[in-house]
Amino acid sequence: MDFDAIFKTQLDTLKQEGNYRVFADLERRCGSFPRAGNHKNGEFRDVTVWCSNDYLGMGQHPTVVNAMVEAVQTCGTGAGGTRNIGGTNHNHILLERELADLHGKEAALLFTSGYVSNWAALSTLGSRIPNAVILSDEGNHASMIEGIRHSRADKVLWKHNDWRDLDRKLHAVGDRPKIVAFESVYSMDGDISPIREIVEVCEAHGALSYIDEVHAVGMYGPRGGGVTEREGLADRIDLIEGTLGKAYGVVGGYITGSAHLCDFIRSFASGFIFTTALPPAVAAAATASIQHLKASDSERLAQRDRVARLRARLDAAGIPHMANDSHITPVMIGDPVKCRMISDILMDDWGIYVQPINYPTVPKGTERLRITPGPLHSDDDIDHLVLALTTLWQRCALAHAVA
Repeated sequence: MDFDAIFKTQLDTLKQEGNYRVFADLERRCGSFPRAGNHKNGEFRDVTVWCSNDYLGMGQHPTVVNAMVEAVQTCGTGAGGTRNIGGTNHNHILLERELADLHGKEAALLFTSGYVSNWAALSTLGSRIPNAVILSDEGNHASMIEGIRHSRADKVLWKHNDWRDLDRKLHAVGDRPKIVAFESVYSMDGDISPIREIVEVCEAHGALSYIDEVHAVGMYGPRGGGVTEREGLADRIDLIEGTLGKAYGVVGGYITGSAHLCDFIRSFASGFIFTTALPPAVAAAATASIQHLKASDSERLAQRDRVARLRARLDAAGIPHMANDSHITPVMIGDPVKCRMISDILMDDWGIYVQPINYPTVPKGTERLRITPGPLHSDDDIDHLVLALTTLWQRCALAHAVA
């Protein structure tokens, strides 16, 4: 059997469809964000990054960098083991306390990534709660879908952000343990869920509420606790999941909830038990980032200003972008080949890096450039981006937005 031929055939198909993914070889330089170096074809040059999930630039904030450096010098690099076998460092304990406080919960539990925290928590809840059924928003992230699938629990999909459909389907499930899984900010469309209505439906049916706040923590609420904090609902949600790899600028995932819930996941989740712990320095840096954003609102305010300015400039230029109430600005193209081509031209001719978002991340026909303005993008950066997009819209014969 020629396995390489099988691999090549399917990769060739992916390329022909315009959905083959090419990684940009970037070199982030501390203190220069959103500038980065780009290695390509033996050349090296500066580019401006417009698609980073380091939403607030905290990955290069001096307080966060210093905390990591000091922890490396104190503790060394790796954790040295799983949390159960030699890998629990005091920095992990301090970070979990900080996260529990952030969301007003009794406890928190760290994971190696936001993907793993969703996968491990949902698979454990679904498999260990007898006769459980998980009701999942149809727009949920792949990590949630995979966790639910792995649990082998019964699954019911409800229409995206439609709490009335959720209510009907919870009623139809009947008297069984019910888990409702949804997100606050959806990463590709940037829409925000009707959390209050969803929570009220969960309470009416006695369902456990599980919310993914990965694109919201650090970004919303007076202390960065997410949309649930902003809307005063955190105390009514059973499990809040988040990440350290986006607005906090580090890496890792977590869950927060009651002491019993977190201990339950800690004790039964294979995705927690059998993997090496995060390096202590990562935990120290994350703690510093969370503490800073609990006290400082300047990064969030500056970021919102940049989003508003970019959207106003896109509107003036007639560049179609998806309206939403979050920080994510999807510029719609609707063709995978053109999406890839525009991204390449932006990088090669304009020094602008925006990754094309194609299927299966988004449905076919909704290909886009997912732009995430940050507090460190200047007015000139925004003007340069809009000029480039306007030029390419004409060159590629793309439709303009209707005023």
